[in-house]
Amino acid sequence: MEVMTETEPALSVAQQIMDLDRQYVMQTYARYPLVLQRGRGCYVWDVEGKRYLDLLSGIGVNAFGHAHPRIVRAIREQAGKMIHCSNLYHGEYQAKLAERLCMMSGLQRAFFCNSGTEANEGALKIVKAHGNRISPHKNHIITLESSFHGRSTGALALTGQVKYRKDFEPLIPHVTFVPRHDPEALRSAVNENTAGIFLELIQGEGGIYPIGEAMTHTAREVADRHNALLVLDEIQCGVGRPGTYFAYQLNDQAVMPDVAVAAKPLGAGIPMGVILTNERAASCLPAGMHGSTFGGGALACRVALECTYLLEEYLPHIRKVGAYFQDQLRDLAQKFPFVKEVRGQGLMLGLDIDFPCKHFVNDAMAEGMLINVTHDTVVRMLPPYTIAEREVDRAVRGLRNVFRKASRSGGKA
Repeated sequence: MEVMTETEPALSVAQQIMDLDRQYVMQTYARYPLVLQRGRGCYVWDVEGKRYLDLLSGIGVNAFGHAHPRIVRAIREQAGKMIHCSNLYHGEYQAKLAERLCMMSGLQRAFFCNSGTEANEGALKIVKAHGNRISPHKNHIITLESSFHGRSTGALALTGQVKYRKDFEPLIPHVTFVPRHDPEALRSAVNENTAGIFLELIQGEGGIYPIGEAMTHTAREVADRHNALLVLDEIQCGVGRPGTYFAYQLNDQAVMPDVAVAAKPLGAGIPMGVILTNERAASCLPAGMHGSTFGGGALACRVALECTYLLEEYLPHIRKVGAYFQDQLRDLAQKFPFVKEVRGQGLMLGLDIDFPCKHFVNDAMAEGMLINVTHDTVVRMLPPYTIAEREVDRAVRGLRNVFRKASRSGGKA
């Protein structure tokens, strides 16, 4: 006699993909249960067809949203001509992009790589070479507590968060971390053996914290006094995100770095990083002392060049909508006592919550929004530069629902 068995329900497309991920991909990411398929403008859709307002833009990468027609056109045109050529030869767009970035930054030289981490690794080599030219003992580096500079061993050594460093120690020696809002501690830490100072002017992974003008001016002053290089990490807080080309240009008395590193928004989704330097810092890496196989490739430079033209048009919009977004968030914060502070600049925004709130990410997804929580208690939003006030209003409505749920549950998931 044949035994009848229930037919197991077929797995959804999303579940099939997530199962493959768990089986074959290294489990280095604590992913959320969402499989994204496509995007347009400030929205993305998952494989089941649900739409989400993207307030994270690939952690600040998709600067002009998804499928921006000018970016798509640049990719198509360049892919049909040349995707990559070796740095043994001159490319059509690399020098043009370097000129644009030097004009935007006020610096004189550019080196292209593929990511922010690589840019910081190159900057670290510049600082080390600078110090070694002066003295074998001039190899100390100053950076800030709560900073984040990347995940390679050199960039990790500069990262002022123990949770990222502890499993990989010992890292490079002679790195001192000082509090992010303590100019006197910075002044005391720098001496004749200091080769360089690394700063994020607005700490991203550290909680959307602007470090303030006093800290920045002190860094420039002590770097000059002790012949050290000042490196500004603009990977998350630069390239238009604060409403200026770079975060160090935010006030009238801008502090010029010796080295600035940038990445995330620069390629609008195409991997691209850059080290920008003055002539003194550039001289520390003569021919043969640094390189990148993929850095500054034809496709990446063509797209990044288009991004710089778009950015010039969008800066006023970033400032206007960023100010509107902050005003709306401050109004929202007044209704929920657990919101300690609204921080940020331009379209780099954070809400400091007085309890661990990583569950807000899932709650926001249920509301059709993508956000992020960093430093355990800070809701981070890095929306596309193309976001409009109507989308800001939608974001605030969604956050209001997330916060109401938190109020009812006492902040628990």
